[in-house]
Amino acid sequence: MREIFQQELADIGDDLLALGQRVGHAVDTATRALQEADLQLAEEVIDDDRQIDLIEERIETACLNVLALQAPVATDLRLVVSAMRMSATLERMGDLASHVAYTARARFPHVASSGAMLDVLARMAQEAREITALLVKLMEERDLELVSRIHSKDDRLDMLLRQVFDLLLVEETPLTRQELVDAVLLSRFLERLGDHCVAAAKRVAYLVTGNLDASALVEDPTSTDD
Repeated sequence: MREIFQQELADIGDDLLALGQRVGHAVDTATRALQEADLQLAEEVIDDDRQIDLIEERIETACLNVLALQAPVATDLRLVVSAMRMSATLERMGDLASHVAYTARARFPHVASSGAMLDVLARMAQEAREITALLVKLMEERDLELVSRIHSKDDRLDMLLRQVFDLLLVEETPLTRQELVDAVLLSRFLERLGDHCVAAAKRVAYLVTGNLDASALVEDPTSTDD
């Protein structure tokens, strides 16, 4: 029975890492679709979102089964609880990547903005790619030095979000009504990706250390919304 239990835990860990890698690919692809006005890339992200949902559902089901049937304690319990929390966070990140891809598809063959606003959104897209890649690396290597780098990237996304709203308040910013709407939504989607990366990094740190205080070398900025 113990061997079966350990295999169940290993399967949960493997699925969680696979989910993180899949979400990382979705964020990378969606942000490139946005910057390059690439319809094929946007469609790829949208089509793959259901697979992300299915993996998250499989992890949740497996975790609930382990809790109900195995009554794990100590490190094993920490793994199961962290996996449930992280899989939900990663699934939301997949949704945000899909939102970005839907915007890219809706504006094809044009990009979603122009001028100074496009420059800021492009920088946000780059930061979103990089922070998600750092999270995936953290999940793979469990190197807690990456947590502070994720926090720094999130601060950068917050700063860029403020720049977006500064531009929105400048009357001379030459944007159409649709571009204004897109700028508000896209900047929020990209900024929330950073927040969720911070939350997931906190769970990885807790999984490694077993200490919730030490785990958040960062503050958890997420709320109940996406």
